[in-house]
Amino acid sequence: MTNQSLLIVNARIVNEDSITEGDVLVRDGRIERVGFGLTGTHADRVIDARGRHLLPGMIDDQVHFREPGLTHKGDIATESAAAVAGGITSFMDMPNTIPNATTRAALADKYLAAAGRARANFAFYLGGANDNIEEIRALRPEQACGVKVFMGASTGNMLVDDPVQLERIFTDCPLLIATHCEDTALIRANEAQARERYGEAVPPAAHPGIRSEESCWRSSSMAVDLARRHGARLHVLHLTTAREMALFEPGPVAGKRITAEVCVHHLLLDDSRYEDLGNLMKCNPAVKSAADRAALVAALREDRIDVVGTDHAPHGLREKEQSYLRAPAGLPLAQHALPMMLEHHHDGALTLETIVRKTSHAVADLFGIRERGYIREGYWADLVLVDLRRGTEVRGDELLYKVAWSPFEGTTFRSQVSCTLVNGVVAWEDGALTGEIPGRRLECHAAR
Repeated sequence: MTNQSLLIVNARIVNEDSITEGDVLVRDGRIERVGFGLTGTHADRVIDARGRHLLPGMIDDQVHFREPGLTHKGDIATESAAAVAGGITSFMDMPNTIPNATTRAALADKYLAAAGRARANFAFYLGGANDNIEEIRALRPEQACGVKVFMGASTGNMLVDDPVQLERIFTDCPLLIATHCEDTALIRANEAQARERYGEAVPPAAHPGIRSEESCWRSSSMAVDLARRHGARLHVLHLTTAREMALFEPGPVAGKRITAEVCVHHLLLDDSRYEDLGNLMKCNPAVKSAADRAALVAALREDRIDVVGTDHAPHGLREKEQSYLRAPAGLPLAQHALPMMLEHHHDGALTLETIVRKTSHAVADLFGIRERGYIREGYWADLVLVDLRRGTEVRGDELLYKVAWSPFEGTTFRSQVSCTLVNGVVAWEDGALTGEIPGRRLECHAAR
């Protein structure tokens, strides 16, 4: 790994709710100085950022990089490469791998697998199950970024549908609880009705009716009620409906006990796209209506939704080309995460300051991530240079995912990630990986 000093000059620095012209000096992986007029300062390399914006790197609180056990779909090396191309400098990986990461030993194995292979910084969730309450109780903050609880259908043993076990988790979990909220019984009933109507030829457009607004509401409102009754620290993932916004309070993330996330694809897609994308946009929870999408964007402005993630979840293209009922749910998204978010800036819906707060500042605060998420002296230099004047065309031959497809192929986003630094090391520049693998284990302290 190259540990050179680096000086970024003439940047438009987007940080802590302001945009200022300035320079940033990086040395030994950290931000040494932030200011103006540093041009004459000695550094091994100088990057003239004139006309571009410098952002703290995106911290993605929800990815499925598929390692171990599903590495034909993706792995830590391939998917973290895509992540740095998309402006993601840190990621938090989910436990529904094979085997499921429902023990501290399995978590330790994942950290060993990531060391020296991740281009971005990394942390992992422990998975909740119906039979691992003792593992959850014994968990320490430095061992995981949180405990993931699937309150809807999931992989392997990870559907927590035992009410007694749910109560125990919300009572005794010493860390943040992150939930996938959908009501399994209602989903199964909705699917049975769809089969009665269509037989085995259920169309992809039926997905938001099967994974319905009501199924989301029943589960997310239950999670919020459990958290309030037991004083748990709850983070509800990938919200999709306008109705659910009433469950969350507006205001800054600091001091909140119940927080919420939305994902990049739910902010851009709506149910009108099932006609052309079909299973390529099948994900859980489902993409819903244009009105729901607009409500999610508004909730970001209101600070009802606290952070933005990707839920990057690759599947092979041949799997997705199966019939709707057989096709798996999930999309590869990490490579264009920041350009996707910056579309809302171009549309006038979100300011750059809000985008940075939701993708970096608030994530670091929410998970207690040490010395990351801000452009501050002494912090690790996880930085992204973006050019708002140059577009990014999503092309199949340039995709870094192992599955090599994207639901946005053929789309041109109006911004470009021109350079990504992880721990002060350039990992992505001018449309190419640099060969450096600078990712480190995150220090998270998302205690109860």
